[in-house]
Amino acid sequence: MSDCGGVSRDDHTNPAVRRLADWDAAMLDDLAAAHGTPLYVTDLDRVKENCARLRDAFPDAEVRYAVKAHTGRAVLETVRDAGLPAECASAGEVHRALGAEFSGDEIQYTAVHPPAEDLDYVVDAWREHPDLTITVGAADTVERLRERGFDGRLCVRVNPGVGAGHHEKVRTGANAKFGVPYDRAADLVASASDEFDLVGIHAHAGSGISGDDLANHRELVRRMGDLAREVSAAGVELEFVDVGGGFGVPYGEDEPPLDLPAVAEATREAIGDIEATLAVEPGRYVVADAGVLLTRVNTVKETPETVVTGVDAGMTTLLRPAMYDAYHAIRNLSSEHRETVGTTIVGPICESSDVFCENRPLPRPERDDLLAVGNAGAYGYEMASTYNSRPRPAEVALSGANAALVRRRETLTDLTEVESR
Repeated sequence: MSDCGGVSRDDHTNPAVRRLADWDAAMLDDLAAAHGTPLYVTDLDRVKENCARLRDAFPDAEVRYAVKAHTGRAVLETVRDAGLPAECASAGEVHRALGAEFSGDEIQYTAVHPPAEDLDYVVDAWREHPDLTITVGAADTVERLRERGFDGRLCVRVNPGVGAGHHEKVRTGANAKFGVPYDRAADLVASASDEFDLVGIHAHAGSGISGDDLANHRELVRRMGDLAREVSAAGVELEFVDVGGGFGVPYGEDEPPLDLPAVAEATREAIGDIEATLAVEPGRYVVADAGVLLTRVNTVKETPETVVTGVDAGMTTLLRPAMYDAYHAIRNLSSEHRETVGTTIVGPICESSDVFCENRPLPRPERDDLLAVGNAGAYGYEMASTYNSRPRPAEVALSGANAALVRRRETLTDLTEVESR
């Protein structure tokens, strides 16, 4: 057992998923006492294990980390050391990747209707790092890059007409916002290859893919294989075919883990024979179960329907339940042996959506209890905000037996530092 993580470290393939119950309660209690709450805790050893598991499942593919899942410097450096390149969705993420010492050939920028400032920054970065790759999702973006003097490594994002994911808001593959229409992609690839170093094609079905969604993922991969063969026959030599990521993790305590080797095998079969390297870009799978959110109870209110339990975290700390109706396991670290009651856990934000769970059977809460929210490593801190002028939380990173504060808690003064008056 790790002193800081509470799961076996003997083999990165076991266990396939970390459950909230696997975290060491005493260690988490000590961290909350030392650093206060709300507090994100990220286990870098688990990040390494997840990276290794992905590389083992896709030994002949390039596995890229979707940076948007967690952009913290400690995580990025861990991913880099594990050998995964960075897939970035914004200029800010490119900036973070460069700061974490990813080399240019380890960075792919996937532009989604990029603001001018983003393109300016990334093209300037390309001049210093000419092996950096830019992915475009519209012919218009190609023109904007041309105007900026870019003639480097280009990838075309395709809309394959197939989407998947845990919620309609994250299903991208069939959403017109994302990518060049499938029936126009080959023409754009051919024309762009005349003046750019056309290195790849890209598509992404969505986020949190598992279960029945895997059929849609396979169909997306099949279509991308067909497109790769079409452009290859037309004389365009592709370096890679990127079929996205979005591999799901089990948020529910009883949900089975994703059979990653089976998904990898199905992906290889679906894409068929291509004269290019298969690329995937998981984010959630790398960091979700490597993170937990700690929050403390401040109010217990008995009502006829449920025990309303106020905590110091809210939708500004972890947005997923409010935005996606997402389920996160919750554990009372102060006592797991009290009677079980229907518990509704809410935050301090002045919104009725500021709810972590409704009438969930949990040990009867008491003021000052410490609660842990599981699978908070992906899109937890990343989606945190200062709405209601609430400072964002601190984050601690675990590595071996060591715990380090990697992100300090914001203060009320921080909220107004960028204001001019």
